[in-house]
Amino acid sequence: MQLNFTHSITGKILAIAVAIVAGFINAQAQDTRFAQFYAAPLQTNPAMIGVYEGQWRFVANYRSLYASVLADKPFRTMAASFDARRRVMKGDYVGFGISALRDQVGTSQFSQTQVMMGASFMKQLGGGRYSRNDQYLIAGAQLGFGQRSFNWQELWFSSQYDNGNNVIDFGADSGEGFADRNSRQYLDFSAGLLWYAIADDNLSIYFGGAMHHINTPNVSFRDLPDEKLYSRWVGHAGGELPLGDNLSVLPAVAVMKQGPSFSTTAGANFRYTSRDWRELAIRAGGWAHLSNQLDQSMTMDAVIVSAILEMERWNLGISYDITTSKLASVNNSRGAFEVSLIYTHPEKTRFKVNCPKF
Repeated sequence: MQLNFTHSITGKILAIAVAIVAGFINAQAQDTRFAQFYAAPLQTNPAMIGVYEGQWRFVANYRSLYASVLADKPFRTMAASFDARRRVMKGDYVGFGISALRDQVGTSQFSQTQVMMGASFMKQLGGGRYSRNDQYLIAGAQLGFGQRSFNWQELWFSSQYDNGNNVIDFGADSGEGFADRNSRQYLDFSAGLLWYAIADDNLSIYFGGAMHHINTPNVSFRDLPDEKLYSRWVGHAGGELPLGDNLSVLPAVAVMKQGPSFSTTAGANFRYTSRDWRELAIRAGGWAHLSNQLDQSMTMDAVIVSAILEMERWNLGISYDITTSKLASVNNSRGAFEVSLIYTHPEKTRFKVNCPKF
């Protein structure tokens, strides 16, 4: 089968397409990832439902990958979530959340859509209402559905090429057996744990882990039994360390494995705060992303620079991936642009829960 795009392909686009397709074949239906994993809580770990200092929270994430070579059809990932928390007994809470994700890839507009509903239980292990030394253990789970699709009209095949007129006849039979443009909706289940401890206003630590796609759903377009979505496990940790009255550092790491694919993002953001009543803070930092490349060992494929503006209830984050792998010769080191937006509605003082900064 020979597959081409409706637009002319330059040498650079062809080179990156080969690399991407090779990686996709080896990975067999991998999940998307956000460089700002700390700003995509419900996508990282279901146990992060309800873990914030506020009454309820709204999160939006957007990522654009390889726009430098794929022009107006880059890899795009969009996600949004909403979660809230209720007290069930002294010091303990339950959280409820809903999240949605859509990922769209290239010319065929191959897309993944996922909608999940989840809940968490926050068990207080230490601290109290008048103490900053809080400690919690949280268990969370998500259940929802997903579907995959592509735009058949954006593709053409060798059997549709008219050699005599050197044109593509989109009305001709493609010779392919795809009758459906959408896969069947599949059930999806994820669960996770999170522990954190707060020693002071800017001194905290947390550890978490999650397993996504526990039921390994079938994502085939043709009902083939072996087209399973690999389970993905995530381990993440971080915290905040004071460097002065107004300055602190927030190191973090996220490790993910799904089938043969393994990746790690690690780094830190430095945070400067005005410590005013209407607090204004800014963060800036750097991160390294490492992954295995097909059958090769782990390599660093991107350096990520990030900045976050905190404005009382709002967090606006921006990051950029600078490609450092061999792909840099194709995309001139221009990787991914990502933006995150978090709104946290303040809660009543008597129900205040101390949470770490992520």
